[in-house]
Amino acid sequence: MTAVTSHGTADLAVDLAPHNPRELLLRNPFMAASGCFGYGEEYAGVIDIQRLGAFVSKGITPERRAGNAMPRIVETPAGMLNAIGLQNPGIHGFVKKYPTLWDSWAVPAIVNISAEAVDDYAMMAAMLDEQPGIAAIEINVSCPNISRGGYCFGWDAEMSAEVTRAVRGVTTLPIIVKLSPGASDIVSVAIAVEAAGADAISLINTLVGMAIDVRRRRPLLANETGGVSGPAIKPIAVRMVYQVASAVRIPVVGMGGIMSLNDALEFFLAGASAVQIGTGIFVDPGLPIRLIDELSQWLDEEGFSSFNQIVGLANVGFRSGDPHLFRFREASGL
Repeated sequence: MTAVTSHGTADLAVDLAPHNPRELLLRNPFMAASGCFGYGEEYAGVIDIQRLGAFVSKGITPERRAGNAMPRIVETPAGMLNAIGLQNPGIHGFVKKYPTLWDSWAVPAIVNISAEAVDDYAMMAAMLDEQPGIAAIEINVSCPNISRGGYCFGWDAEMSAEVTRAVRGVTTLPIIVKLSPGASDIVSVAIAVEAAGADAISLINTLVGMAIDVRRRRPLLANETGGVSGPAIKPIAVRMVYQVASAVRIPVVGMGGIMSLNDALEFFLAGASAVQIGTGIFVDPGLPIRLIDELSQWLDEEGFSSFNQIVGLANVGFRSGDPHLFRFREASGL
């Protein structure tokens, strides 16, 4: 499939791993988010996926997982709740099929990995390092650490850094660490994973929520709780991207409720060098492709020659290089 470029004159290219010799070059800043795009082949006949900046696979775990019982998806007034349970073929089943498929594609394929032990993260990363067709690894740290009583890796800066160091030690592939919004201080986590070798940071993962069937007096999800995504979480996501982008010097990828160009622009202006589209794809599979052309046109109309010129424009801390500025405002309520 031949890649198609957008019609505007502005340069949309972005490098999400500028300090890694292998780089992570995207032709534009729009990515499909993990869990919402399968393994790419599911959408290959629906949209021209080669036009995407990149896509992130469904989460892969050390062993095959059948996922949670049904029902595991519930609509909400401004998004959805999901408790899929990381259904996937496991790392061994995954490498038998997808890397060779992706090797013939032009679009960068990023593999999302999840585990409950540091050694398992490292094991999967080492296997992926040897595969063709893989552009980068996204580490999902919103997982329970079994050696710490199930406390989520992503809630703790040192545990998140430990996972990042373990992965960095076994692969030269670019590493993106996907942060949990459940962290009490997400900036500290971001700084820690940057120091541990992350090439980029993505955020936010879903927030934990619940819906109850009033007639049955029971939770609607079989798992009881699930991850909240969609427009309802966008203001939280934009705020966290703003914070993190002003505190680190590596690229930030924003996500959470993007349904239009204006939504994406908020993330870019807050400091995101790229965005991932998730729930919006379920509503409109062609959304990421349309946003590419809309961004190109908008940049031309606003007089920008490059997408990178707008990254962080609204973020005072990002532009001043002072990560403490926003922290003070947050703590003071100003």
